[in-house]
Amino acid sequence: MRKGKVHIGTSGWSYKDWKGLFYPKNLKSNEWLTFYSETFNITEINTSFYHLPKKQTVEGWVNKVPDNFLFCPKMSRYLTHMKKLHDPEEPLERFFEVFEPMKEKMGPVLIQLPPSLKFNPEVTEHLFTILKKTYSSFRFALEVRHATWMTAESMDLMTKYKIAFVISQSGHGFPYAEHITAQDIYIRFHGPGKLYASLYSEEEMKKYAQLFKSWQDEGHTLWIFFNNDFYGYAIKNGLQLEDLLNPGRAKTKERSHGQVLTLF
Repeated sequence: MRKGKVHIGTSGWSYKDWKGLFYPKNLKSNEWLTFYSETFNITEINTSFYHLPKKQTVEGWVNKVPDNFLFCPKMSRYLTHMKKLHDPEEPLERFFEVFEPMKEKMGPVLIQLPPSLKFNPEVTEHLFTILKKTYSSFRFALEVRHATWMTAESMDLMTKYKIAFVISQSGHGFPYAEHITAQDIYIRFHGPGKLYASLYSEEEMKKYAQLFKSWQDEGHTLWIFFNNDFYGYAIKNGLQLEDLLNPGRAKTKERSHGQVLTLF
């Protein structure tokens, strides 16, 4: 069996508190993405959840990164939190019109649901049917936050339509399970203690590295994101996991401008 690929990154790159910690103090914010792409080859786009960017902004992001760099944009909360997945046709059309320039550089589109949204099989299958029929050239990952989604019926629907179940790790009480519903496996690390502001230990990362290696050996493609962005924890844990999976590659990163960044 062919070994699967592993992509590791952080949930976004535009964090002001990373300046001087990860980004050089004299680096302009419009150069952060290019700098980030020298360390990681993938990122989530969180801003699209709050408001859709302009199409030219998406084009600009694509032009700032190397050919092998990929993006995983988050679906607009208009569909997930306001419409609660009802009548998805227009929100999906608007989303993919904006992100059309990124089509060849996209991993799974992240669909993050609100904690209050319960599983409704009819509404869910209607959405999945549209995704399969109209957007079959894209991949999708679903992050659920209500316990009613953690059922065989829900997982069977995701499997039927090849929607990746998001393995969501946190100390915040998000539903956690290691369900595999597609060839893609999508993992989000939100912080083991305080949400977004706690660091995973080396022992925790070693445990997950072994699990990820086994999934990779089974031929799955892994999309792994660290959302514990406070204090640069996401960067440290991302590089830590990279080094566990590919020893020696992530200990230090030498930049084109001569700076060597060590985060361990």
